[in-house]
Amino acid sequence: MELNLKKVPETPGIYKFFNNSEIIYIGKAKNLKKRVSSYFGSAQKDRKTSQIKKLTDQIETFTTKNEVEALLLEQMLIRENKPKFNILLRDDKTYPYIYFSLDHDFPSVSLKRTKQAVDERYFGPFVSSYAVKSSIKEIQKIFKIRNCSDNTFASRTRPCIEHQMKRCSAPCVKNITKNNYSEDITSAISYLSSSDSQTVDRLKKEIKASASKLAFEKAAEIRDRLNRLTLLREEQSVTTLAKDLDIFSAYEDNGYLGVCIIVVRRGKIRGTKTNLIKKGYFNSIESVYQGAILNFYNNNIDIPNKVLCINKLESKELIEAAIKKKHNINIKISFTPSKDIRPLFSLCKINSQQVISNHLSKEDKYTFAFKELAKNLGLSNDINRIETFDVSHFSGDSAIASCVVFSKTGPYKKGYRLFNIPKEFSGNDIGSLENVLNRRLKYFDDKDIKPDLIVIDGGKTQLKFTRSIIKTSIHNDIKVISIAKGGNRVRATETIFSANGLVEFDKYSKSYLLLQEMRDEAHRFAISAQRKKNTIKKSQLDLVPGIGRILKRRLLNKFKNIKSITEASIEDLMTLNGINEKIAREIKTILNK
Repeated sequence: MELNLKKVPETPGIYKFFNNSEIIYIGKAKNLKKRVSSYFGSAQKDRKTSQIKKLTDQIETFTTKNEVEALLLEQMLIRENKPKFNILLRDDKTYPYIYFSLDHDFPSVSLKRTKQAVDERYFGPFVSSYAVKSSIKEIQKIFKIRNCSDNTFASRTRPCIEHQMKRCSAPCVKNITKNNYSEDITSAISYLSSSDSQTVDRLKKEIKASASKLAFEKAAEIRDRLNRLTLLREEQSVTTLAKDLDIFSAYEDNGYLGVCIIVVRRGKIRGTKTNLIKKGYFNSIESVYQGAILNFYNNNIDIPNKVLCINKLESKELIEAAIKKKHNINIKISFTPSKDIRPLFSLCKINSQQVISNHLSKEDKYTFAFKELAKNLGLSNDINRIETFDVSHFSGDSAIASCVVFSKTGPYKKGYRLFNIPKEFSGNDIGSLENVLNRRLKYFDDKDIKPDLIVIDGGKTQLKFTRSIIKTSIHNDIKVISIAKGGNRVRATETIFSANGLVEFDKYSKSYLLLQEMRDEAHRFAISAQRKKNTIKKSQLDLVPGIGRILKRRLLNKFKNIKSITEASIEDLMTLNGINEKIAREIKTILNK
């Protein structure tokens, strides 16, 4: 169907794309004509935009006075219509609140969910039911408020286990007067609406007031309450000096976007909330922040004056104006945390990353890394199997080579192989590589075993030699790269070489981390096998009086093997710290037996 874009106005507003009379996408724009036309131009589009372009058979627009109104209208229509191509940040579940049944003579405290307008009986919303349950438990520990239903309360004839655990004053069996219980309810509500320090100050004043009236029993009861509050504060693992603020973080990785929100009220972390969005469902991180913030505050009556975002937003003023217009609250969005808030700021960022890690399967992780590696190496074909080789020896002796295999599902341990290096090549990395590769190449006639890429632990020399062996074989289509250790073996300073020279990698990319993981796994496998052989635990040097573990290591580090030590002169042996003439002669005598 041919769409007439000439009728789209050049004004702020919202646009709706339809397919068979069903809304599939809703968006907002400062200039409707420019934004809508961008979907249907000839330029190459991402997958989501291409799908929208292909499916759209009708367009509707609605003009607003300004971009703020367009943003608010967009979010409202998305919540109502739930178009399949809009970002999945809509929360269709109700939010949890702490609820006091104030219409009862002895009110209870409980968790209630609602999306409707709330009154003075509700406290929240919280971002998780766990946060509500934790807060209710706090209230019960300090103020002994009941949490049973009204029916249970009416049918009780003796105190329940909550009373035995000192979490309820048992009003059901008239263990407390209505006036005293009412005071506890007032204190609990005050506790929720003020900081811990204010509650502590109030309780201290109540103790003094009761003592001055000679109501020592009452003073002791308040003192116990204060002690429970102090103990509870010590038990809480996460504390903050921040008062009221919300922190938003969005992180993009592996085709997904993770969103995290941390809510702090009156110095307490009320909880966290995370979302995971597939890349096809968002246009930009900027649009995700707009949706996340406006959706989060849609029915929220407890909006802080300060909002922190991990990423800098160009639409900062637009979001602030939208909140002001809808809720008549001035919020300030900032991107730089104070020293006190910095730990929470980092925590929010980590959680937005973690929500992606938790979701991704092993196959997702390695499939993405394999694709990225092929792209970085400039390969036209996919990589499906990689073999990594590492040669390990102990001062020139007991050399072993390892071969570890990785596929798109991760390490394939059934394919791991070990090679004992002949003595004549021990300590000779190039000779060892030649020996191992010639033995391994014989198995590559089986297409299921043949790798697309070989990774060598080494530098340009090892790469050049390995490529020459592969080139002269019938399997000359296998690509080869090498990974050289950085200066002082510092991690993330490795250098990657290919046939075309140095290959630049982002040190935090999945492909670079994959190469590190394969190299480390090959090294671990070789070292583990070498230790199992036990060939290096005993040697003739152990028979020499005065030679311990440290001197034995110094000798082997310098002379590389027993044969070289045997051929060394007494003077050469004495150049090592700790070896005098007597020990040098003992070494010569025992090794020459």
